[in-house]
Order: sequence, then structure tokens, then C-alpha cells
Amino acid sequence: MVKKILLAAVALIILLLVYAAMQPDAFLVKRSTTIQAPPAKVFAILNDFHQFGSWSPWQRLDPAMQTTYSGATSGAGAVYTWSGNSQVGAGRMEILKTVPDAKLTLKLDFFKPFEAHNTAEYTLQSSGTTTTVTWAMLGPSPYISKLMGVFVSMDRMIGKDFEMGLANLKATAEKQ
Repeated sequence: MVKKILLAAVALIILLLVYAAMQPDAFLVKRSTTIQAPPAKVFAILNDFHQFGSWSPWQRLDPAMQTTYSGATSGAGAVYTWSGNSQVGAGRMEILKTVPDAKLTLKLDFFKPFEAHNTAEYTLQSSGTTTTVTWAMLGPSPYISKLMGVFVSMDRMIGKDFEMGLANLKATAEKQ
């Protein structure tokens, strides 16, 4: 009986490992919101890391988080680094490319609680007096991430943070 239970457990583990290996090699998390403000106003907030704290969902998780700014004041070449508690970790982001009032592409490096290197994009689309902002993060899924993803997906882990961040961005842009 014990032998059958052990064989079943080993078979389940093997199936789990094989299933994880068959998952996609990359991930994408994306959320959108509509803001009652012109794209230029929203873009100005996103393009300046000095304003990131006003809408970042992670700033509220650790008000004592240490941040530094370097490189360009805003736009391509601007760099933001952070180090905080276990909820926000430590990392660095740099604006790589901007298309004024339309799109920003960022290099996003996490150092703690785990190392990861991803890309974040903000896309803005105008429609009359509103702007639809889409926040996306994409990156590679190494095997360990695929295995963890069997239990908790990246979308579930950070999707709610993106939703909160976009709600904060909306509030910030609409009150300015």
C-alpha cells in the first residue's frame, strides 16, 4: 500500500514538472483604464519619475521606501531606483523610449525579493476628452517561474497592483 502511494506521489510530481515545462516562455500582464484628461497631461505624469510616488501602488505599501533619481530629469534616460520592505523589494527602472503623448517603454529590473528583468509599457490612446491608458509588463518565464505559475500566475500576483496604480494615476491626472 505504501509503495502504491509513493508511486502515485512520484507520478504526480513528474506530471507537475512536465506541465510546468510546457508553459509559455514569456508572460504578459496588462490592465487599462480611461482617464478624463488629455494624453499630454497623463504622459507628463508617466514620463517623470519624480511623480511616480503620487500614483504608484507600491509607494503606499512602504511609505519609508528609499528612492533615488538619476540620468535625465524625465523621458528617455531617466532612472528610478527603490529599496523598501519585503512587500516592495528593491529594483531599478529606466525609461528607454518615449513617443510623446502615446507610449513609454521602460526597462524594469528587480533585485529583491527575487531577480527579474522585464519590460514595462504605458500606451495612451486619445478619444475626445479622455485618454485610455494601458499598463503592460512582459518578460521571460524561466522554468522556476513556470513552476511557480502552476500555483500562482503573474497576472494574479501583480494584476491588482496595476489596477490600483491605474486608479491612482486616474485620480492624480483628473485632479491636476
